[in-house]
Amino acid sequence: MKTIYLAGGCFWGVEKYLSLLPGVVATETGYANGYTRNPGYEDVCHKNSGHAETVRVEYDPAKLSLTWLLERYYEIVDPVSLNRQGNDTGTQYRTGIYYSDGADEEIILGSIALLQESYNEQIMIETGPLEHFYPAEEYHQKYLDNNPGGYCHIGTAMFAKAGRAVDEATVYRPADKNELRRSLTALQFEVTQNGATEAPFLNQYNDEFRAGIYVDVTTGEPLFVSTDKFESGCGWPSFSRPIRDGLIKELPDHSHGRERVEVRSSLGGSHLGHVFADGPEELGGLRYCINSASLRFVPEGDMEAAGYGHLLQQLNG
Repeated sequence: MKTIYLAGGCFWGVEKYLSLLPGVVATETGYANGYTRNPGYEDVCHKNSGHAETVRVEYDPAKLSLTWLLERYYEIVDPVSLNRQGNDTGTQYRTGIYYSDGADEEIILGSIALLQESYNEQIMIETGPLEHFYPAEEYHQKYLDNNPGGYCHIGTAMFAKAGRAVDEATVYRPADKNELRRSLTALQFEVTQNGATEAPFLNQYNDEFRAGIYVDVTTGEPLFVSTDKFESGCGWPSFSRPIRDGLIKELPDHSHGRERVEVRSSLGGSHLGHVFADGPEELGGLRYCINSASLRFVPEGDMEAAGYGHLLQQLNG
């Protein structure tokens, strides 16, 4: 794991946002690079201790790069504002990137230089080695998790974007057919690659209603979430919608003398099933009728370890 320290105004919202990014494994709020030892919140806010409200970010470099992480950080700060973010003013609210690994300096300076090209005003983000970091009081840790209605200068849209950022940080790659022949069961291969349909009612996920997500069995890309699954009585897993737009493509299907709409995964190209306009009206009126053999279910308790922790918030509906 690697560590970087980011200051961007009130650390409540900064910590929450950064914790949602895929590849971030731990966050901690604290006070960095001031003049005094062991400061408290009152010292930082009212006694000119010189510290910046800062978030210690521990991340997995195998899952995200420092460059990508800094680009996400720039999206939640005003980089040309000095000692002010949102409605908060004072040196404790300055922006800053502090590193404990000297090898990060070149990456940080290059990133700032690139950012400067987008602004006429001078970038005011402070950069330099971490001199010291003192963890903030316990009530400041995971503040917005414990106080959902608490103050935050970061817009709610940014938190939603952070939850979707896995699409930028993680690459789901379609496999070739030879590889799929080795990795899939015969039924999974026939359904996903040749458009077969599995038996109703006797398939793996028709009666599965635990909390979790359903991913493309060929790529691992998340497609559906359990909160959008409902009992349709058709004999196959039914969902009211995919996790987000763009994951599924629809194709006309004239087979068997019927007019239907086939659904395939956009990335993997896997046959999933069909979509019908006879779903519950309160859920949007659609029924995505999906073959279990096209999916892999990841229970809520396994999502973090499987790399889908950023989607846990989706289970709240």
